[in-house]
Amino acid sequence: MDLIQVKKYLQERRAVTLKDVSTHFNQNADTVRPLLDTWVGKGKVKRVVGKSCGKGCCQCDPDTLEVYEWIGASIEGEGEKP
Repeated sequence: MDLIQVKKYLQERRAVTLKDVSTHFNQNADTVRPLLDTWVGKGKVKRVVGKSCGKGCCQCDPDTLEVYEWIGASIEGEGEKP
């Protein structure tokens, strides 16, 4: 898993949870988050931390509440660098 693979995954899906990304690449969240944060820092991804489901049980997996949305160009090769 590298920055380009994460970029392609985000571009294909537009918005994914941290859990989705970590499951897709068979990595834990702490391994995936720095790569996602790199794209956030470049202004290509927006990180949104959601609230719990509202049921009050406090059992929501935090990794399902952390959403990353691709906001950069969606077509490969439009002047974007990794």
